[in-house]
Amino acid sequence: MRVRKHVLGVVALALVASACGGADPTDPGTATDDGAATEDGAEDDGDTGDDGEATGEGDVLRVGFVHVSPVTDGGWTTSHDNGAQAVADEFGDRVEITTVDQVAEGPDAERVIEDLARQGHDIIFATSFGFMEPMLAVAEQYPDVVFEHATGYLTADNMGNYFGAAEEGRYLEGMAAAAASETGELGYVAAFPIPEVVRGINAWTLGARSVNPDATVRVVWTSTWYDPDLEGQAAQSLLDAGVDAIGMHQDTPATGQAADAVGAKWTGYHTDRSDEVPDAWLTATVWDWGPFYVQRVQEVMDGTWESQSYYGTMADGMVNLAPFGESVPEDIQGEIETRQQEIIDGDFEPFTGPINDQDGQERVADGESMSFEDLMSFDWFVEGVIGDVSG
Repeated sequence: MRVRKHVLGVVALALVASACGGADPTDPGTATDDGAATEDGAEDDGDTGDDGEATGEGDVLRVGFVHVSPVTDGGWTTSHDNGAQAVADEFGDRVEITTVDQVAEGPDAERVIEDLARQGHDIIFATSFGFMEPMLAVAEQYPDVVFEHATGYLTADNMGNYFGAAEEGRYLEGMAAAAASETGELGYVAAFPIPEVVRGINAWTLGARSVNPDATVRVVWTSTWYDPDLEGQAAQSLLDAGVDAIGMHQDTPATGQAADAVGAKWTGYHTDRSDEVPDAWLTATVWDWGPFYVQRVQEVMDGTWESQSYYGTMADGMVNLAPFGESVPEDIQGEIETRQQEIIDGDFEPFTGPINDQDGQERVADGESMSFEDLMSFDWFVEGVIGDVSG
């Protein structure tokens, strides 16, 4: 159990049930701040109206966070937990924050989100793609609760979504990877074949080929967001195939650790992990969720919250680039920083043509840029990617 100032941590632990029975591993009521468990899940210190809609208690706004991986993953979930801490720091004892992590996507997520709503949380953030439809189902049952979903596309009157232009950072990562590679053979450890991940792979490849037009990017799918062993095995398979620089869309540093063991280079994701694997480290796309979370919580407090689809960028600070590793030469750092400023200023977009797909067919004409709608529905790989886009 993790308790921080103004933050109540309620962690869903994966338990192995014995033959005589065991605890539900996804029940957020398994433990509470004082060690007591409630029968239905989250700690019951809120009121529930007769119509089933949650009502807050006093002037304290109850904020819930639901995560797919541990808050200690050092990556995606840690970045969101840092955002929750920003809320705690901003509002102090005016908020009570409940965090439920290690929640499986699907039915378990719906039960956890519904439990938080029923127990009186005023706004609930769910931070994984597979939480989208479960959250929408709960939002329909609790019209007076505010719901926010990360990385998805569905909305309702009381449910918004949010994400950021990771492709801006991915392009810059690819530049660093190609500059560090001696062979031009690059690799990428990827989670699931959804547009978000495909978009990142393509941006990374375009950035790499802007430095080395002959660079190739071999993709291996893991079908998991968080599995250090599987991520490490996937990275090793790429290294065995001859790649000498690796990118990733995963939550742990296992890819970087595998690269480091053989002297290869690595671009991370979500957070700055340069201290963990310094010799392999190049850079990473990193997140700052805090300002967005603070703003949305403030809007709920003020009664001004409205459903929206928010897409943060490098220009507004939601997306950024981690410090460079020592393997990135100063001249390349300068080129990357120049391109980054062009992105911030709106003078460059990563998906500007000419862009061919991996079969050599032109998909984006010279000088044209892909629409936001096309970026959000990416289902093809750009030229230079080696792998099956369907997973």
